[in-house]
Amino acid sequence: MSEIRDDLKYTQSHEWLRDRGDGTVEIGITDHAQDALGELVYVETTEAGTRLDAGETCATVESVKSASDVYTPVAGEIVDANTSLADSPEKVNNDPYGEGWLTRIRAEDAGPLDNLMDAAAYRDYCEQGD
Repeated sequence: MSEIRDDLKYTQSHEWLRDRGDGTVEIGITDHAQDALGELVYVETTEAGTRLDAGETCATVESVKSASDVYTPVAGEIVDANTSLADSPEKVNNDPYGEGWLTRIRAEDAGPLDNLMDAAAYRDYCEQGD
């Protein structure tokens, strides 16, 4: 079973979100997602300073199997992007919840985070198959 952390929120498209407590939200892909994708060979993040609406692409990850967009469930401005992933995309495979984070966004409204799955709900979602 993939690692699912209790301190994060999750989306049905397998993004994880960490409320950093300073008005920003860190976004990455789950252990389940990186496992399904396989070895990542390319990661492209949205540039800091870019404003995104909820549901827009904040990063793209590409593996030997396929390419996938990563979406932000909150609107706001990208304040930081993990540009080290351009040279080391394997960080997402090796540490998806740590060094493999993708982007940080200053949420205009953190309310949508309340509607995301907690760890128990995401675990059930993964077990049922997406």
